[in-house]
Order: sequence, then C-alpha cells, then structure tokens
Amino acid sequence: MFEFFTALGNPDIVFLRYALAVGLLGSIAFGVVGSYVVTRRISYIAGAIAHSALGGIGAGLYLQVKVGVGWFSPVLGAVLSSLFAGLIIGTVSLYAKQREDTVIGSIWAIGMASGILLISKTPGYVEPMSYLFGNILLISRTDLMVVAALDVVVVIVGTLFYNKFLAVCFDEEFAKIRGTKVGVYYLLLICLVSLTVVLMVTVVGIVMVIALLTLPAAVASLFSRKLWQMMIFSSVLCSIFTLFGLGFSYSYDLPTGSNIIIVAGVAYLISIGLSFIFKRRGT
Repeated sequence: MFEFFTALGNPDIVFLRYALAVGLLGSIAFGVVGSYVVTRRISYIAGAIAHSALGGIGAGLYLQVKVGVGWFSPVLGAVLSSLFAGLIIGTVSLYAKQREDTVIGSIWAIGMASGILLISKTPGYVEPMSYLFGNILLISRTDLMVVAALDVVVVIVGTLFYNKFLAVCFDEEFAKIRGTKVGVYYLLLICLVSLTVVLMVTVVGIVMVIALLTLPAAVASLFSRKLWQMMIFSSVLCSIFTLFGLGFSYSYDLPTGSNIIIVAGVAYLISIGLSFIFKRRGT
C-alpha cells in the first residue's frame, strides 16, 4: 500500500489518480443508490442494465472511430443505453403483461451482443475485456468530469426524493393509498440505477459493477437501523473497498476490478460472520 500512495504523487502516473478519483466519487452514488437497490431487491434489474451498457460503449467507439463523431464518447453511449434499457425494464415491470424475467434476460443479452458486434466492427484494436472487467488505463480526464457530473445528479435526486423512494422501497401499497405516484418514482429510481452503474464501469467493468453496487450496501444493512444510515455506511465502505482494491492491484500487479470486488466480497463474508456472532450473543 505504501508503494501505491507514493505512486499517487508521481506526475507520470496520472491514470492512477484518475482511477482513485472516479472510485471515490462513484462510491458516494453507489452508497446512495445501492442502498435503494438492496432494499427494493432489484439487483437483477441492475445487472441487466449494467450489461446492456456494453451496447452503448460499442456504439460510442464505433461512432468515434468509424464515423468520426468525436463528441460521442463510450461513456455517453453507456449512459444512453443504460437509461434506455432501464426505462424499458421498468415500464414492463409496471405495466406490461409480458414475463418480467424474460424481458430482463432479453435486454441483458441484446445489450451484450450488440456491444460486441459494434466493437468488432470498429477499426483498430479494441479489447472488449477491458470494458467487461475494467481497465484503469481507459480513464481520461473527460471521463472523470462526466463521472463527477453524473455523481452530482444521482446524489441530488437520490436525496431530494428520499421520502418518496423510501415509500416505494418499503411499502408500495401504502404509498399508493397516500396518493404517491409509485410508477413515476419507481421509473426515476431505475434511471438513477442506470446512471450509477456507468460511474464505475471503467474501474471494475460491466460484469462486476453490480457486485460493487450491492456488496457495500449489503454489509451496511447488517449494521444499520435506518436507510440514511445505510447509505452513509455503504458510501464509506465502497470508498474503502475501492482504495484498498486499487492499492493491492498496484502493489501486486493484479487486475484492478477483480481486486476491488474480492476485497468487497471478503468484507461481506466477514460481516455476515460477525453479525451472526453478535446475534447469538444477544440471544
């Protein structure tokens, strides 16, 4: 870890500072939205949205390199495709007669397939594994600014509508009786999830971003009595997991995304054990 902190001050390793900044900024949104996801039990929807982001990433790369649309970045493509997929899934979940799991599986598969297809047709060498499992070398200053802007939007909306989302997550029927537009706020929550999964795609990758969205919140839920406490605890934990994951990755030359998730997974298993011990002692 000492080597990692020393490297952060090295002007030639700017990508490491970008990766840490993205990780810490994203941790705030992940703590807020991840708490909603775990409480509402929609992690499977978040997984489908995350994987559909590959379609937008492929579109961004293709348009930039092949068509010459320089402003359409892979991150922007991921944002648009995630929002589109989230709105489809959310609408089907609320109103359509189709089987929800079938639609989710279809969106999941189509997003991945279209992304791989577009990447394969992009001139030059593009490594899809970097987007699937993360690559901190891909993080640019522009990506950092986009992540910061998304983070602000997610946190503001997530806290501004805290009571509405709380009602939707815990007692949807009672919220309807009170006149709350449950459908509107549910779709808004899905949009927040869509924006959030994009924040850490370049760090941990599409495949593992769902783990970072749910594991810190799952740990926090074991030791929190209120949702806002869970959000704060989850944000702090996500920041710690990211910091240690990046540190171990740099020090021991390990894949960054996998390392962060391993740290989070070990912490989750330990927390389950501690929670069980505390409950046994309490009884």
